Amino acid sequence: MSKAVRLLQGFLWLPKESRWRPEDELPPAIDVGARQAALLFDEVEAPFAFFDDGTPASSQRFYQLNAVVIVDDDAAGLKDWVLQLQKELDPLLQSSPAGVGWLLFEDLRDL
Repeated sequence: MSKAVRLLQGFLWLPKESRWRPEDELPPAIDVGARQAALLFDEVEAPFAFFDDGTPASSQRFYQLNAVVIVDDDAAGLKDWVLQLQKELDPLLQSSPAGVGWLLFEDLRDL
């Protein structure tokens, strides 16, 4: 039976005055081999009060990012595939405008 698995979860942030929107600038999905991971973006409240350098998180817009795939097999078998997905996603994030930050974690949980 097919199921949805969260591969990566994390946050993107950017200055509130920025017009850049991840859902407009990043692809809705990334193909890696025979699989496709959907990229889901949801604007959320800042998950913390301050950055390590003391900058108030309230000065930024935050988006939760989830990468999700539909599979028939066990999520634990996707670890190598997630590493390849991260390699495909990294240059897209690196090409975002100055001021855009991100923090992503491998998740590998059924939804």
